[in-house]
Amino acid sequence: MLAAERQQKIVEIVNERLSVRVSELSKLFSVTEETIRRDLEKLEKENKLKRSHGGAISIRDESEIDFSEREITNAAEKKAIAHEAAKRIESGDRIILDASTTAWYLAKALPDIPLTVLTNSIKVAVELSKKEKIQVVSTGGMLSPRSLSYVGPLAERSLETYHVDKAFLSCKGIHLESGLSESNEWQALLKKKMMSIADQVIFMVDSSKFGVRTFVHIADLDCVHHLITDHQVDAETVRKLEEKQIPLTIAQPEHSAARS
Repeated sequence: MLAAERQQKIVEIVNERLSVRVSELSKLFSVTEETIRRDLEKLEKENKLKRSHGGAISIRDESEIDFSEREITNAAEKKAIAHEAAKRIESGDRIILDASTTAWYLAKALPDIPLTVLTNSIKVAVELSKKEKIQVVSTGGMLSPRSLSYVGPLAERSLETYHVDKAFLSCKGIHLESGLSESNEWQALLKKKMMSIADQVIFMVDSSKFGVRTFVHIADLDCVHHLITDHQVDAETVRKLEEKQIPLTIAQPEHSAARS
């Protein structure tokens, strides 16, 4: 396969899956990881994708991508993160979950114990409705059909009524200098409000999100009480987070134990 053909295929894969790792592309095309890195550098210069730590992400606006498409992207990593997050939830907790696919996986992982869960996500609310002991409170607001969530001023104002013990949130990008970001302004504003009503703020981000800056700034990293990511996060990122004294838990695949 010619380099141009391989690069076109890489763009197609990134746009289909939203993110991909260098190691995966290396195996898929039977070339070295260094070759793939050169391909990604060229494609980024051509504005066809964006490089991230250990891979690349699509430059398509995720606010326009359906929930059903996002939920299968890095699904194994999101499930591992969700199961690790579930360990931090105790009977009687009042928590808030955003409209991310990782929050939906967390809703699926939660045991049926007495909890109050506030959310702007239709998918999360429906998932938790199957669990009799969990009380679900929906924000209401303007429906975002692609994310299946409520956003806007009404959703934001509804949060002012509440106070929660823990907020479990995700984001489109996490950068060591510029902090947390979202591709959609409505979601970013709502997440800021969610953070403001929580005693503890826990962000659940798969490793493909590190090194990424998207359109709207949510908050600086020092506003986060704990980060949970997957086992493919690179050692340099872990080292820099430790330097910044950001508590981090790395969720291992289901057959392994997580490490903090």
